Amino acid sequence: MESEIVEILKKGGVGVLATDTIYGLVGSAISEKTVSRIYKLRKRNPQKPFIILIGSFEDLKLFGIKIDKFSRKILDKIWPNSISVILPCVNRKFFYLHRGTNSLAFRFPKRKNLIKFLEQTGPLVVPSVNPEGMLPAENIRQAKKYFGKKVDFYVDKGTIKGLPSTLIEIKNKKISILRQGTTRIKI
Repeated sequence: MESEIVEILKKGGVGVLATDTIYGLVGSAISEKTVSRIYKLRKRNPQKPFIILIGSFEDLKLFGIKIDKFSRKILDKIWPNSISVILPCVNRKFFYLHRGTNSLAFRFPKRKNLIKFLEQTGPLVVPSVNPEGMLPAENIRQAKKYFGKKVDFYVDKGTIKGLPSTLIEIKNKKISILRQGTTRIKI
């Protein structure tokens, strides 16, 4: 089953699976077509970028992200964890991801099985499973009510009630907490 899902994602498919926080509507972050499909499915505000799950620090290089010493020191302390970090990304090639914000949010999850999965699929965009403005799906039944046959697969891990990831930004050697989520941090 997992190898089939990996292949679906590598071919540009979109599906629902449990992330390290809540259920995510997932697809390849490398595929502009896939990212566009997820925006349409979720009816998401096109100005709001998605969080990208990565399986290693090396994945950041795929997006042209250069980590300075200050940022690397912070990332080494907080990752892997359910903390999403906004980092500068000025590469026009990734406009379809950063939507003109010139930054991208990444999360390097702690769950080992999820990391292994990401090593096979590559980076994935992972917005919550809901149309914009609705509550995130806590189970597959709710997810199917939202998206039915519009997605390529569903992976049922029971009911997941949780918070989204904590969201921070590292910019100009400063750290800002934009959203306290499942992992509490103090700066």
